[in-house]
Amino acid sequence: MLPENTPPTGLKQPFSRPRIVITASDYARLVAFAERPDRTPIAEYLSDELTRASIVDDDKLAADVVRMGSLVTYRDLASDRTRTIALVFPQEADMARNRVSVLTPIGAALIGLAVGIYLGWHPPERRRRNQNG
Repeated sequence: MLPENTPPTGLKQPFSRPRIVITASDYARLVAFAERPDRTPIAEYLSDELTRASIVDDDKLAADVVRMGSLVTYRDLASDRTRTIALVFPQEADMARNRVSVLTPIGAALIGLAVGIYLGWHPPERRRRNQNG
């Protein structure tokens, strides 16, 4: 069964952003990274996501929601590539061990999503490049 926001094959129109839920402890740490004065476009995207997130007590987060430290398997629909990663804070990132920072495009996109959600998404740096020519 496909989630409600799954697009029909080949459809190009934009979809609404799915609901995201973040634990209070993850939120506190993530805000510190996202709001740094030297923030990147990905950190800006993460900051935007945090402003719309539902914040819950750490013990109230549903088991099927991506949080920091989660092991996540996702599929990139553009390449049809499936990958399993651990979502981690920047200082814990290690691509050789599939430990992906929340301050990467895929990390910022996955935090707070429930299992089975389709996310029609383009990395912030791609949008910015297209806007600048």
